[in-house]
Amino acid sequence: MNKVEKALMHALFVHLHHNTDKAIDFGLFKQLNEKVGQTWPSALLVGPDANDDAAVFKIPGMEGLVVAKMESHCSPCVTSPYDSAATGAGGAMRDVVAMGARPVFLLDFIGTRPLEEEVIVGPCGFDGKCTCGQCQVMTSQDRINLMLKGIADMCRTMDVFVVGGGFSTSFSDIVPAVVVAVIGQLVTEKPLTKPAKSAGDKIIIIGETGTDGNDTLFRAGLVDTMQPAIALFEEERKTMEATLAAFKTGKIKACSDLGAAGIGAAVCESARFGGLGARVDLAAVPVKVKDITPEEILICETQARMLVQVAPEHAEEVLAAVGSQGVPAAVIGEITGEDHIVFTFKEEQVAVIPNHPSPEQLEELSRL
Repeated sequence: MNKVEKALMHALFVHLHHNTDKAIDFGLFKQLNEKVGQTWPSALLVGPDANDDAAVFKIPGMEGLVVAKMESHCSPCVTSPYDSAATGAGGAMRDVVAMGARPVFLLDFIGTRPLEEEVIVGPCGFDGKCTCGQCQVMTSQDRINLMLKGIADMCRTMDVFVVGGGFSTSFSDIVPAVVVAVIGQLVTEKPLTKPAKSAGDKIIIIGETGTDGNDTLFRAGLVDTMQPAIALFEEERKTMEATLAAFKTGKIKACSDLGAAGIGAAVCESARFGGLGARVDLAAVPVKVKDITPEEILICETQARMLVQVAPEHAEEVLAAVGSQGVPAAVIGEITGEDHIVFTFKEEQVAVIPNHPSPEQLEELSRL
């Protein structure tokens, strides 16, 4: 394994963000939901055991389907409360879109230290003392105001209601709690899902990739400076409308938003959950900056991006639908019948990620 393979495989197979089932017994919820399903037959279509972007359910007696997702962005708010709260809200909205829905409502929960206590906001926020000269010292109340403004600004841009939430000042940790739940209405004929469906399908990216959100690369020692993901408000709205326009073609077979570990995680999870492989040329990805590296294209968590998969004969139609909204998009690869995912940059191989790492590989990754 080279360094970028280790970084991506650690995110996919070890880090709890992508392996929640190692900490939470989803079997318990599956048993519960099966029991409740006897009272409300066919109400739950996609539940927590599905490993998908969001839940899909039907409220008995009402027309249409509802999509919902809850997401936290706690640690990033230590260094960048405004952008991190906004990207947390935007990421949950993209998860809802990924299932074929338009987000409509948001609830948030903020948990923090007592209002009058001082907090350090910036690169040294986790250390409790600023040594870089770039941090700000503010009250917990001031930080709350920044987080709430980030959430509100994203909701304003996306035309999403804030309908409620929760609040607590009983937290004693450096890290605040910033949690959002987004609820939307399904607009596609049936729910879209993350798993790849057929070998030969084209992978299309919607939106441009930058060098921000490089946490995974920074932890792996592949970049010198960590750049938190930047909130992209107007771009987020444009990407959502472009994705919804792609849905209207009726040709989308699989969809996923690009969150933690970026293109790498989205493609690998889609292929693995579908029992298939993929081949991606990172040089085909639309980018924001000229000097971006293949590793940054692969893993950076730039906001306002989505992935969709379509049969080859429908790729141009979907690209045209996205283009009608003024958003960059490109075919970056295809689904294969293999059991691994290959990422190249032009003709150079960047990473090969297996669907099923060997015990030896998992042991090595657990030591990182």
